[in-house]
Amino acid sequence: MIKIDKNWTLFLDRDGVINERIPKGYVMEPDQLVLEVAVADAIAEFNQLFARVVVVTNQQGIGKGLMTSEQLDTVHEKLRSELAASGAYVDGIYYCPELADSGSKCRKPEGGMAMQAKADFPEIDFSKSIMVGDTITDLQFGKRLGMKTIFIRTELEEQTAEVDELSDEIIDWLKDVLMVIS
Repeated sequence: MIKIDKNWTLFLDRDGVINERIPKGYVMEPDQLVLEVAVADAIAEFNQLFARVVVVTNQQGIGKGLMTSEQLDTVHEKLRSELAASGAYVDGIYYCPELADSGSKCRKPEGGMAMQAKADFPEIDFSKSIMVGDTITDLQFGKRLGMKTIFIRTELEEQTAEVDELSDEIIDWLKDVLMVIS
């Protein structure tokens, strides 16, 4: 159980956590964005429990030339709209367009996106933050910054010894975060 108060920040990965992941592909258009089960309602509850909810997402489809930043912005507009329909919101969406092999400091597991969020919200304290993700790099991102980490089981990433070691909690759906915080 992770004990929080209203000063905590919740960091969320996007693909596979908030929305359904496209196997071996990218969400490039708004109509490809499909929220995972009960996500909007869960985020509405998180909005009451956390000081802020922030999305951090690697989006190398831009770096590969498959989509533009403007296309990604329209996807994120749809995400915000779908959340708003359930009374939910995210305080910020941060993405890294760089390729996985670029060595970029903005790509998870590096902390560049978290630092961008902290620049926008100086009150963020990483020791009072939780990272929720479905990959090893999400967990590494959180741990490197001193966050608590929650792993969501998916078909993408097996639950290995490394996942167990890096995770403070392991769940099946984003809404299950509510069962592991107090």
